[in-house]
Order: sequence, then structure tokens, then C-alpha cells
Amino acid sequence: MQPISTIIIDDEALARDIVKRYSADFQMLNVVAECGDGFEALRQIQVHKPELLFLDIQMPKLDGFELLEVLDYNPAIIFTTAFDQFAIKAFEMNAVDYLLKPFSKDRFESAVQKAIQRISIEKSNANTSLDTLKENVQESRGTLDRVVTRLGSKVTVIPVDRIWYIESADDYVMIYSELGNHLKEKTMKFFEEHLPANNFVRIHRGSIINLAQIAAIDPYTKDTHMVTLKCGAKLRASADGYKKLRALL
Repeated sequence: MQPISTIIIDDEALARDIVKRYSADFQMLNVVAECGDGFEALRQIQVHKPELLFLDIQMPKLDGFELLEVLDYNPAIIFTTAFDQFAIKAFEMNAVDYLLKPFSKDRFESAVQKAIQRISIEKSNANTSLDTLKENVQESRGTLDRVVTRLGSKVTVIPVDRIWYIESADDYVMIYSELGNHLKEKTMKFFEEHLPANNFVRIHRGSIINLAQIAAIDPYTKDTHMVTLKCGAKLRASADGYKKLRALL
């Protein structure tokens, strides 16, 4: 088996150094890059196409979860994190392993052995494993404070308070915001459940609005209303959506 190309991703230089030092004892690991943030990691992943990532979760700019969300490449993942152990349980079944900081060399070696085994024996299942991992990550994230989108090599981080509204677009949603319009492969149900409930409301099966953006609400038909937003968009509210609006306003 050829050496496993590996990238270390952590915003703490000391944490990267520990992983790099431990990795040096494994001839099977070839560390091709180390990155201090998610944006740099995306660039290096595209260049090197690594088979394994040591990935921190809590990082500025683009955290580990957000990096996974926009990743279009499928390496094996070992989390290296100070994140609460109970939260990590949601990812155990699909990540190769996780290392809870501070971790020992023995614990590191155990995780690496799992990675070598998965990469060498179960390589054909890597895509499915990562796809399921992404789903678990997203469903466990709780209330969103920002949304990450990707178009080609461009990654945009949108704070939720800068979102005007969201509309369904087949298997995607279109996010309209101060930062432009962005397509994302997520469901309306996901955003309904994960956007701040006091700030966003689903007024129709095809649209979610930011309450702070409402300029006017007018009767439209017998059972519906027309909601005009400050950006000029006009969106129809169903009878049920209007009830939700009234309750929040």
C-alpha cells in the first residue's frame, strides 16, 4: 500500500505540531500540507486530493463542520477537537475516529490504524461514509448563525441576519441576501428547523422570510396575504403562514 496522503487542519499551531510529530512515526502517513483555517484547507485539498484529514471542529472563518459541508472531495476524516465528547457521538459511526484534546500518542496511533484499515479495505465505501457524516453533522448543528455556500472555488459565508428570504428550487434552495443570491443543496425543512425561530418564519411551503425585512403585509386573496420585503420582493403567505406571522409579530 502506498503512503496515505494526509492534511492537518487546525487553527492552533501547537495542535498541528503535535499531530505532525505523532504522524512522523508512521511511514504510512505522508503529511502533504497543514492548514490554519478552513479556507486554506479547501485550497490544499483541491491541490493534493488527500486520502486522510485530521480535522479540528472549532476554527474561525470556516469551521470544520462548514468545511465538510462544502467539500466536493471524499477523504477519510479523523476529528481532532476539544468539542464535547457527547456531541461527537453523532459522528462516530461515520467518521473514522475522533481525538478529544488533549490526546495521547497511543490514542493517536489507534485512530491512525483505523484510518489505514478503512482506506485500504473499505475504499469503495468512502463516498457513502462521508455523505452520511455530512448529514449527521448538519442535523446536529442546532440553530444556525451563518450559512456557507459554494459556487466553483468561491465559498461565501452568510450571517443569517443578512439573509432576506429563502425560496425552494427543486432539490435546492435559493438564498437571497445582502451578499447576493446563492444556491444551496438543502431542504426548506432543514432551514425551517435550524434558522432562529424568533427571526425567521416559513410563510409558504416555498418561502421563508426574515421578519426584520418585512415592509408591508396586505390581503391578497380570501385566504392568503402578500408580504412585501424591504428589498422589494413580494411573497405570498398561505393561511397557515399568515397565522405564524401574526403570532410572531
